[in-house]
Amino acid sequence: MAVEFTHPKYLFLLGIIPLIIIIHFIALKRKRINALKFANFEAIARVKGVDLISKNIFILILTVIISILIILALSGMSYERILPSSSSSFMIAIDNSKSMEATDFPPSRLEAAKETASLFVDTLPTGTKVGVVSFSGNTFIEERITDDKELIKQAIKKIPLSAIGGTDLNDAIVTSSNLLEGEEAKTIILLSDGRINVGTLDDAIIYANNAHVIVHTVGIGTTEGGLTSFGLSKADEDSLKGIALNTNGRFFKAENKEELGRTLSEIVDLKLKKVPLNLAPYFILAALAIFIFEYILFNTRYKVLP
Repeated sequence: MAVEFTHPKYLFLLGIIPLIIIIHFIALKRKRINALKFANFEAIARVKGVDLISKNIFILILTVIISILIILALSGMSYERILPSSSSSFMIAIDNSKSMEATDFPPSRLEAAKETASLFVDTLPTGTKVGVVSFSGNTFIEERITDDKELIKQAIKKIPLSAIGGTDLNDAIVTSSNLLEGEEAKTIILLSDGRINVGTLDDAIIYANNAHVIVHTVGIGTTEGGLTSFGLSKADEDSLKGIALNTNGRFFKAENKEELGRTLSEIVDLKLKKVPLNLAPYFILAALAIFIFEYILFNTRYKVLP
């Protein structure tokens, strides 16, 4: 569950809460001084059971609560729930950077990822929407979201090993999230060896969460590593684990092609969606209820007789 604000700029209004408290106690002090000027207030208080301090503190607490509720409502506070979904729309993001030429997944990590992604598409129920992007230093849209399985499989098959340096995972997640906009249940399946050297993980996580997207990551590569044209390349699981954990997804580790196939079959069964619940109406109703309660107190128990 994640809390977010659609209009966080209004949160600065929380700064008026200390001001309300200060003004309250200044006014209370003046009221007490005036009361003592014109009557033996302390004696009256003992007889009548009047407690100027305690009743005003209670009113102050109610006023502060009302103010906080209104400010949170203005800021558009909501929280995100993970709920079961009857179906999901997928973006498959395939790392095609130079490290994916490693041979620890024969004939290469990239070819193994492409083969497994195609098998995954075959296992999806008819009508499921899927799209494909490839990413290295840049992200390329191979196929926009569609329910045409053959079109997706052809797009996967054509993904080449990139000649562009770097691995920008942040751009891959941003692009995939944008392509999923408007879908009810949004899921990204990211296949990579995790050798990220462009962009930041924090930005990727924040963007995915703001777009209400779940990211499942699949680590392709062995701990021993595989040979590439530039030397030995080992998988980096930590970054992939971090993305999955912080977007309510799951990290899957695959040491061989058979495990990779089983992994993507599991993802088909993970039908989840992120659903934001807008709390603003509840805050407004609560503030209104407390305001009415405060008004009743002012006109009954705390009423000052003329």
